[in-house]
Amino acid sequence: MKIHLHIGLEGCGTIRLQEVLAEKRSQLEGKGVLFPRSPGARNHTRLFMAASAPEQVDPLRHSRGFADPAAQAALRDQLADGLAKEVAKAKPDVLILSAAQLASGLATRAELEGLRDLLAPLGGEVTVTAHVDEPARVLARAYAEQVMEGRARGLDLELKATRAKDWWRACLSATPDPAPEKGLFLRTQAPAFWLDYPALVAHWDAVFGAGSTRLRSYDPQAWAREDFTGELQAAFDIRDQIGKAQPWEPPEEPSAEWLARARQMNALLVRLLARGELAMPRQLWKKFLDELKVDGPPVDPASLFAVSAHFAARNRALCDAHPALSPELMHPAAPAEPWREPPPRMGFRASQYLLAWLWRIERATAEQAKAQQAPESEVAPAQEVADGITPEARRVMSPQAVEKFRSLQGSSFKPHNRIGRVNEEELAEAFAAVPPRELPKGSSGRVIVGCMKNEAPYIVEWIAYHRAVGFDTFLIYTNNCTDGTDDILKRLDAMGIVHHRDNDGWTGNSPQQFALDAALEEPVLQQAEWIAHIDVDEFVNIRCGNGTLDDFFALVPQATNVAMTWRLFGHGGVTALADRPVIEQFTQCAPKYCPKPHTVWGFKTMFRNIGAYSKLSCHRPNKLEEDRAGDVVWVNGNGMVTTKEMIKNGWRSSKRSIGYDLIQLNHYALRSADSYLVKRQRGRALHVDRSIGLNYWIRMDWCDHTDVTIHRNLPRLRAEMARLMADPELKRLHDAGFAWHRAKAEELHNTPEFQELYDQALSIRLNETERVAYALAQDLES
Repeated sequence: MKIHLHIGLEGCGTIRLQEVLAEKRSQLEGKGVLFPRSPGARNHTRLFMAASAPEQVDPLRHSRGFADPAAQAALRDQLADGLAKEVAKAKPDVLILSAAQLASGLATRAELEGLRDLLAPLGGEVTVTAHVDEPARVLARAYAEQVMEGRARGLDLELKATRAKDWWRACLSATPDPAPEKGLFLRTQAPAFWLDYPALVAHWDAVFGAGSTRLRSYDPQAWAREDFTGELQAAFDIRDQIGKAQPWEPPEEPSAEWLARARQMNALLVRLLARGELAMPRQLWKKFLDELKVDGPPVDPASLFAVSAHFAARNRALCDAHPALSPELMHPAAPAEPWREPPPRMGFRASQYLLAWLWRIERATAEQAKAQQAPESEVAPAQEVADGITPEARRVMSPQAVEKFRSLQGSSFKPHNRIGRVNEEELAEAFAAVPPRELPKGSSGRVIVGCMKNEAPYIVEWIAYHRAVGFDTFLIYTNNCTDGTDDILKRLDAMGIVHHRDNDGWTGNSPQQFALDAALEEPVLQQAEWIAHIDVDEFVNIRCGNGTLDDFFALVPQATNVAMTWRLFGHGGVTALADRPVIEQFTQCAPKYCPKPHTVWGFKTMFRNIGAYSKLSCHRPNKLEEDRAGDVVWVNGNGMVTTKEMIKNGWRSSKRSIGYDLIQLNHYALRSADSYLVKRQRGRALHVDRSIGLNYWIRMDWCDHTDVTIHRNLPRLRAEMARLMADPELKRLHDAGFAWHRAKAEELHNTPEFQELYDQALSIRLNETERVAYALAQDLES
């Protein structure tokens, strides 16, 4: 087995390389190439954290709970075990490990020897690969990344090192001792010692063997293309073709002026923390720097020509020694005016900002101190005090999940509910009734397209609710129903409420996608003003104005696409089926801030029918017509424009695009525990090959917070349901459907497999952070 150890460099396309390797993981494994999951899903950060010197705590170890040498040693053991199991199972010819931080974070021989010893039990010869670029270009990007992580000193450090005989030693000698509580880390504060490529090669060759380290050129233009996979094949000895990659755009670089502001702020924060009185969580630090953003050009590599000149001769010799290095790509730009940090404009003074933010730092310090103090009234086991995991959670959490829980502490991914401006626990005055819209001739108005299977008890409520908030028409597909869902929808079709389509003859991988493809040929969809694809367990919760689509659209007149992010609602202690509105029964939900796991911030899209996209998928329209791109404006649930992030792909909100203030999608994936049993027995509409077992329950049963904002629509809902249920045949079919589900739940309770699942589900008690950790570990383990 060949082991390829990819060590970066950061800022040289490592993100692109790792994304494609992760995307092609299954395909590669079929060709004898393993890109393992145990060191990390994409960037193998766990490999770096395990190899760094115990005293060289970096931002990753600090924020993920591995600063303590004992915790780091446990991580190392777990990683070694995980890698050994993956290799034993896959029996690969080639093993690829890639961590962007290895080159810039492992500065000592002892660290490399520890990494070598960690990999030794796997067997095989190790080849070390680094992708590099012309030094000044790399420095400009690396400096920007360091500043946004807290670097307090400017580029004068590297410019001064150009006058030293030994760049590597000069840079490391200018690095402060690590002090995590003061924001001082080698990777953040050290000048770029690793830019000395000959020294970098000698550093790694000294431990992994002469000639083991190979340098390859990073070409941003070539790497952005679909044929980038050719570079992967050449770099990692992948013999077989692995297809094309998705087109890619390198990350946007921050402006030089933003970096100047951020660096000055970092210097003040480092001085403040040096007093030892205050604490600064990394996510708060990052948020402060984001608030200083100003637009403008990035650092010009040509202004760093002194760095280019310092390495020019040695890099020419490297091109001879490393055939994959391109002399053209290593050639520097023409010299420009020497670098000077841009002076602040618009009256910027870092001290004024710091004074304005001080109360936030003091609050964070108090919260951290409180979290570190165990309640006097509780005497918990030593292990629980150490990691904060409850005994109930420990029963179901794997070692990987426990590790994830620890890493979430102090991380920007730790869930909480402190975003947005609406208090979900206050029940405001009910929304006022509004008359139905009168549509112009030839328009089907605002259309919901949906797919259903065995949803009889919930259909009338869902239809009535969405009619009450401003939707006009429904196009519903069903397949293989046995509970009367078809009959209910046929009756609603006869009443002129919905357009029902039989989808029993679906082909392909997904009945839902087959239906959505067919929907594009339907006149009701072609004549729509707005289109939304949502499921019967999802309710559009309009939280502004009078709670109607008209109120929302009035606030975002420019929008053509609305990303309605899920708010996941758990069972909230409701076990039995009840013929009452879902939106009334279930009020306990996920926190608003929960960037992991990926399912929590999934969104569904409501979009204006302007012909900008040619395909309709589960979460969004796809296949953008390029000549219509300029007409498309995406907004999030706060009404904030998110076009750049969402226009071409993506189905979940990010930390930048999350928002619930104006509109959200209440997602009742479980409903009652009995409803969950019936759903578990039925299967899924989209992914028919996946089970809905205990893991699904844990991922969806969020009960940490309360949101009753949708209750303002209960009077509207009841009035519209009464109008629909006034039809005797519809009422009869609804009652029969509910009776079918109640009988099915009773049948499943009498089946040992399902009763055991039911008991297990109700016995689980996880808080929000434990639930996130469980789900993340499950993602890695699967």
